[in-house]
Amino acid sequence: MRKLGRSLLAMAMAAIISAPVSAASSVLVKNVNGYTLDTSGNLVRFKRLLIEDGKVVTVDPKPQMGTDGVRVLNGQGKTLLPGMIDAHGHLLGLGSNLLEVDLRSATSADDAAQQVAAYALGHGEQAWITGRGWNQEQWPDRAFPVAAQLDKHISDRPVWLARVDAHAGWANTKALELAGITKETPDPEGGQIIRDEQGNATGVLIDNAKDLVEQVMPTTTTAQLSQQLDAASAHLLANGVTAMHDAGISHRVYDFYLAKAVEGDLQVRIYAMLSATDPALDQLLDNGIVRDANDFLFIRSVKAYGDGALGSRGAALLAPYSDAPHQQGLMLTPPDAFAPLFNQVIQAGFQLNFHAIGDRANHLALNQFEQTFASHGGAELRNRIEHAQVIAPEDIARFAQLSVLPSMQPTHATSDKNMAEDRIGKKRMEGAYAWQSLLKSGIAVPLGSDFPVELANPFYGLHAAVTRQDRNNQPVAGWYPHEAMSLKQAFRGFTLDAAYAAHMEEALGTLTPGKWGDFILIDQDIFAIEPQDIWKTKVLETWVAGEQVFSQPVQSVD
Repeated sequence: MRKLGRSLLAMAMAAIISAPVSAASSVLVKNVNGYTLDTSGNLVRFKRLLIEDGKVVTVDPKPQMGTDGVRVLNGQGKTLLPGMIDAHGHLLGLGSNLLEVDLRSATSADDAAQQVAAYALGHGEQAWITGRGWNQEQWPDRAFPVAAQLDKHISDRPVWLARVDAHAGWANTKALELAGITKETPDPEGGQIIRDEQGNATGVLIDNAKDLVEQVMPTTTTAQLSQQLDAASAHLLANGVTAMHDAGISHRVYDFYLAKAVEGDLQVRIYAMLSATDPALDQLLDNGIVRDANDFLFIRSVKAYGDGALGSRGAALLAPYSDAPHQQGLMLTPPDAFAPLFNQVIQAGFQLNFHAIGDRANHLALNQFEQTFASHGGAELRNRIEHAQVIAPEDIARFAQLSVLPSMQPTHATSDKNMAEDRIGKKRMEGAYAWQSLLKSGIAVPLGSDFPVELANPFYGLHAAVTRQDRNNQPVAGWYPHEAMSLKQAFRGFTLDAAYAAHMEEALGTLTPGKWGDFILIDQDIFAIEPQDIWKTKVLETWVAGEQVFSQPVQSVD
């Protein structure tokens, strides 16, 4: 449904607020190597876990307790952890990515174009060919692709391929024509059309320029949204992620999630952020906070967009790029629009989560948070800066001073290590991917992956946070290893601190009494193995509210 009327909205919200908690039977999981954090963040070990009506009763109940009416499961000594929480992802974006051509493995622009051609050959019914995942920084020439490379294979249908970070897109000529992009088309504010020496569009559009193509693409149907939701949910549960923060949803997705919550069709817990650019933002804020009784949908925050990404040189910097002296990045939200936006969201009682990657975007956001708090209050809302990748060193302490949470993604560092220093130079690296410096300043650091920009597997994130290495264990000593986290800090970032960043620490993040019984069983003890092997961890089972929702298929033996 595109839009809920006021009466229907009231009925839907009443339904999800008053829905009865799912009546799961009591479950005793015994013989496990359990780890959780207590409410103070201390690591606790246990061997048994008791869940009743979907919520934790206790860890390590007395062995002689009665088991009448209790399902008893033998964990066979496997390691048990709370369900992982991804503090920054894009749920339907992940679902879409799983259902279209994935270019993450492409070794060059020509290789990517050939992969797209092979996909198109098997999908003749699709009016548009879409995909995601290309990254020119992984290619030998490190050059942006061009439309002509796609035209060689597909010229009769439009092609649109999002870069891995979704801050750029690659179109063929047919897509450019449908979008009306010509030599005379001006760059939109906060965007850039990459052009050749004659001024013609080459096929790559940066940040807000992507809208020129995306606004002429067919609207996703509700059935397609459901397919995306199902695919993404299954993928996350198989990777041990039981809750996620959806970083920027439209009015349409708001309605879609609300309907799914009423129907009881949400499988992963969603903390949804309203998109600040949605034309219906005023109405959505006026609707107030939405939280269903089973905690599968919670809407009380807004995602705003400061700048672009480092890989496409869209991140806004205080000084020019070291490898492009005439560029300083793009501000997607003009600085003079900060005050009205921050004030509106915070006065409505919603948390503001501001995307800022470059040091200029982070600096301006911190300045505005400070000004808004002084005039309107709101520091208690646990406002966040999403990514916080490159911070001026003098701004690091301001996060704790202002109680603004840096919501960060460890695998961004290991993905960016081959280009970040080229982009900003060694001096500015002092404030880049500065996880340990932020923790030492006294602020919590919730962690996520930014899927589908990065892979959703949280053990990849834990590994990157602790080792500062990629999954080939490079560089040997870690990349700027002084900013690495301890495993306990990283574990907290994907559990308790992620829950705290969503105002849900009373319900999620640890396996303490009264919280939801969301947990996973894994194949190795991440606290006892070499850190370099954390990424190899496999999820064997995933449970949500005391019910099993994923089990690793048993491998047949020939």
